[in-house]
Amino acid sequence: MDFAKNGESPGKNFTGIALVILLHVVIIYALLTGLARKVVEVIQKPVETVIVPEIKPDIPPPPPKPKPKMEVTPKTKAPPPPFVPPPEVKVNVPVQPTIAAVSHDAPPTHDLPPPSAEQPSAKAAPSNTAPTAVSSTCAKPEYPRQSLQDEEEGIVTLSFLISAQGKVVKADVAHSSGFKALDRAALNALSQCTFKPGTVNGEPQESSTKMQYVWKLE
Repeated sequence: MDFAKNGESPGKNFTGIALVILLHVVIIYALLTGLARKVVEVIQKPVETVIVPEIKPDIPPPPPKPKPKMEVTPKTKAPPPPFVPPPEVKVNVPVQPTIAAVSHDAPPTHDLPPPSAEQPSAKAAPSNTAPTAVSSTCAKPEYPRQSLQDEEEGIVTLSFLISAQGKVVKADVAHSSGFKALDRAALNALSQCTFKPGTVNGEPQESSTKMQYVWKLE
C-alpha cells in the first residue's frame, strides 16, 4: 500500500504543528504580558489605609442618682401666750366738793349813843347776823361725769346775793376753777340752796356773801 499518496506529507504536518505551537506561545505571551501589567498597576495603586474604628460595646448609662429626700419637719403649733391678767384699773371715787363760806358782807351797824347817867339800865342792842345755808337743802353736788373722765380739779368761788326770804337772787363766778363744767356744776348746786337770811337789828335783810366749791379727785 502506498501511504504517500493517500496521506498528507510530513512537511505539511510539521508546519501545522509549528503554527499551533506559535499560536499558543503568542496567546501565552499575551496572557502573561497583560496579567503582568495588571499586577503592576494593582501594585502601583496607592494603598489606602482605612482605620476601622473600634466597636465599643454598648455600655448602659449609669442609673440616675436618687434625689435627696427633703426632710419635712412637722409643723408644731406655737404655744398659746401666757395668760396675763388685765391690769387693775383704779377708779377714782369722786370726792364731793367742799362747800366753804369765804366771806360775807355784813350789813352796816348803827352806833348807839352811850346810855345817860340818869338811865339806870339800857336794853342791849340786837346783834346783826350773817346769812347761813340750810344744810338740808344745800347738799354737796355730784362730780360732773365728763370732768371725772378728764380728771379735772379746781376751786370755784361764787359771789351771790341772798334775799330777805333766804333765796339766792343773783350768783356770779368770782374765781373760776379753770373748767367750765366745774363752774356750771357749782352754780347749779348753789341755785338749789336755801339760806337763813342775815339780820340787822333782828330784822331779816338782803345780804351778799361768797362760797367756795372745792372739786378734788382722790
